[in-house]
Amino acid sequence: MEDHTVFRSFSEKKSPRKSFRLKPPFTRHAISILICAACMLCATLASFLYQHIVPDNHANVALFYILALVIIARWTVGYGYGIACTLFSVIAINYLFTYPYYKLNFTLTGYPITFLLMSGITLILCTMTSHMTIQSEMIAEREKRLAEAEMEKMRANLLRAISHDLRTPLTGIIGNSSLFLESQNDLSSTEQRTIMTNIYEDSNWLLNMVENLLSVTRIQGDSLSINTTEEPVEEVVGEALEKLKKRYPDAAIRVRIPEEFLMIPMDAVLIEQVTINLLENAIVHSGSILPIDFIVEDHPEHVSFIVRDYGKGLSEEKLQNLFETGTYNNSRSSDSRKGMGIGLSICKTIITAHHGTLSGRNHADGAEFCFTLPKAEALASEK
Repeated sequence: MEDHTVFRSFSEKKSPRKSFRLKPPFTRHAISILICAACMLCATLASFLYQHIVPDNHANVALFYILALVIIARWTVGYGYGIACTLFSVIAINYLFTYPYYKLNFTLTGYPITFLLMSGITLILCTMTSHMTIQSEMIAEREKRLAEAEMEKMRANLLRAISHDLRTPLTGIIGNSSLFLESQNDLSSTEQRTIMTNIYEDSNWLLNMVENLLSVTRIQGDSLSINTTEEPVEEVVGEALEKLKKRYPDAAIRVRIPEEFLMIPMDAVLIEQVTINLLENAIVHSGSILPIDFIVEDHPEHVSFIVRDYGKGLSEEKLQNLFETGTYNNSRSSDSRKGMGIGLSICKTIITAHHGTLSGRNHADGAEFCFTLPKAEALASEK
């Protein structure tokens, strides 16, 4: 299977110009000399060819050298190489393409003007290129700082949400187990079963939280990069549904997958976790016993995965901060002590690392979440 590595931020990709500037000084100057030699040689050969084709028009020969100077100004270090090539161009035009041929004649009418114009063009081009390079590096640095700030914010929100969501079930387990130990003989069998059921549910919630956090550890470093392989969509979905059935054996889920055999690059474990999280949110938070739809749609450049419930939907407040960690922790439903904000935040992080999108919205009869994963061809075209 083909391996793919997907990166979160375009700012981390080095442009050819920036990569050139990061090379050692000796290497940069050696490359600059080679570029100058190649450009001057190409301009001279093109001028000879042009003179052969149009023997009576020598005025346009200078344009070939000006084009070469543009390339040199763009891809060499500093101003020196451009100035040196300007001198060479003026001398070459005088010696090779101006009558009397193969003789230097500095007394020709307009020669100083030609020299000054070409020198001015080179200096302007070098200055513009230098400014453009500085500006592009400043923009790249700003994007990098914004990405780092976003990552730091995500870390802080994640830690805050984790501490809150872990504390709630732990408190429940400790309280219920303490009550059972202290009052076991005074409790009826129904009360004992209720206490043990609460402990079981809180333990399962903690297990789910740990699985989410372990999923995040598969995402490497600050760049949010992951290693992916081509995986069959049907198998990944089947694994996720099988695991979910063990937790919620009574849940009704209607699955619709295209008949075509779909292979897309992904980390199968992470995508299974996203699928489980979204379906579990629909089961727990929709407030409905109606079947949940899980739909896979094939598109030219990506595959969509849709989880659609037929419950109470999402409030406007939740929609505005849907993927912020901790959003749901402060607004829990009456039938559940757990929020879904941390799960959605982790899902967003996972899908972003896959170069996909995750969105949520209300439809006429409930809520709908959709995530997309790009196909291998789309990823290859972006690189």
